[in-house]
Amino acid sequence: MERRNAAILWVLPAVMAVAGPLNAQDCKTPSPDVQALVKRLEAAEARIQSLESELSRRNDSRADAPPIPVKSESRLETPLHPASDVAAPDDGIDVSRLSQKWEQRWDDQEQLNAELKKSLKKRVQSGTSDTATMKVIGRVHVDYWGFPESDRATNVFENGNPVQEPASRIGFRRMRFGVRGDVNPLMDYRIEMEFAGGNRSEFRDAWIGIKELPVLQTLLIGNQKRPYGFDHLNSSRYNVFIERPFVIESFNQDARRLGICSYGVSEDQAWNWRYGVYNQRLIQDEGNYSSQHVQGEIAGRLANTAWYDECSGGRGYYHWAISGTVAHPDGDNAVDGADAINEARFRHRPEARTRARWLDTGVIPNAQWYEMLGLESVLNLGPLQMVAEYQNLWMQRDAGSSDLHLHGGYAYVSHFLTGEHIPWSRKSGTLGRVKPFENFFLVDMCDGGCGHGWGAWQVAVRYSYADFTDDDVFGGLGESVTIGLNWHWNSNTRWQFNYIFGRIARRNVSFAPPSPLAGQTFTGGDYQIVGTRFMIDY
Repeated sequence: MERRNAAILWVLPAVMAVAGPLNAQDCKTPSPDVQALVKRLEAAEARIQSLESELSRRNDSRADAPPIPVKSESRLETPLHPASDVAAPDDGIDVSRLSQKWEQRWDDQEQLNAELKKSLKKRVQSGTSDTATMKVIGRVHVDYWGFPESDRATNVFENGNPVQEPASRIGFRRMRFGVRGDVNPLMDYRIEMEFAGGNRSEFRDAWIGIKELPVLQTLLIGNQKRPYGFDHLNSSRYNVFIERPFVIESFNQDARRLGICSYGVSEDQAWNWRYGVYNQRLIQDEGNYSSQHVQGEIAGRLANTAWYDECSGGRGYYHWAISGTVAHPDGDNAVDGADAINEARFRHRPEARTRARWLDTGVIPNAQWYEMLGLESVLNLGPLQMVAEYQNLWMQRDAGSSDLHLHGGYAYVSHFLTGEHIPWSRKSGTLGRVKPFENFFLVDMCDGGCGHGWGAWQVAVRYSYADFTDDDVFGGLGESVTIGLNWHWNSNTRWQFNYIFGRIARRNVSFAPPSPLAGQTFTGGDYQIVGTRFMIDY
């Protein structure tokens, strides 16, 4: 009876809505629509009465029978009937086996949905082929740099004026967006653009790859990192310090060049290697290289993970590697317009973002060949890591110019105060992504107060050295000590802080008339720099 009344109350507003406002004449003679609804309502009421009578009769006949159990979440369960999915007539409706089948189909559907979600997360159809995939990648690095102390020489290196101190800087160090994926099972690609330069956008990685080749294993063709300089082969997403050391950036400025390179790894992942041929010109803002001189080089790296502690999940490991290049710059050609065609030039900022390079050999005239050899080593013991690298460059020149020897290196120690470690990739011989034991968060609690997580905290100190002065080349000698603090909020986001104590010597920057500084030469001086970075990548 209650359900009947509820049905009447539910249908009545619909009747009134259809009938609209009734006048006195309407009350005497209902419209056809109202009459049809009244008939349907009467039929529904009769049906309800019939069902209620049948239910009452069945309950009376089964007064001594136990009630049918009802499972939570509206899933029914009773003991399975031994012969069929349908219970015997005198037992009522047996829904247990139907419920079991429904639960199985539900579980199968949930598993299918999970697999579909996982597949959609990793694979986005490119629209050109059902065998192509695309993954969106990117990173944002926001920096601040200040100069608490500088002297007259470092002011000259930065601004050309001994009394004008370096200006503080704030802005985007990196703002990259790109895609990567597979084309058919055995080919892949990557395209990544850099937008931190505003309207002077540039590309970074831009290559196509062929995988599972005999001997060569993986072959990449396009703009990619040259295979030397451990701190450059590490991604900027994972490096311990904000900027790279003197020698690493000087001998391999911006790292990437147009080339063809083979990448391989042994079956046990103890050894990995890469080698290839490259053009020396940095074309990421130009798009191409045009010259009668190819300015090519052959470069490679052989790396060995001599120890990797499987039991601890890689919290302990030792790595060493040897890398190098043989390059043929165009020493007979000095400049072409405003751009130096001779790629024999090595320079770097003071391991911080400044307007100018404070170490700079300039374009080295008469450079014909040079060879670079680098050695690197990494020892990781849980939260403690020690890294060292040294590079030597020997250059041969003609036309009566003497040969040159430029060199430098760095070493650092880092430690996680919260106990995490820096993962290691045996496949590439590079650092991996740090995963905090607890992510950083700060939220209001329902019962008052705040809930919080601390993230991962890491401290580090680095010593860096480079000597780019030899014979008639006065690129300068640089030394610096950097104290670093890293706060990892989660696996993809962190805050970095660096304080740098450094000095430049043997640079020899002179002024000629009509400059008011004519006759003066600045060889070097001390400086202090503070830097911080907020970064995220995906």
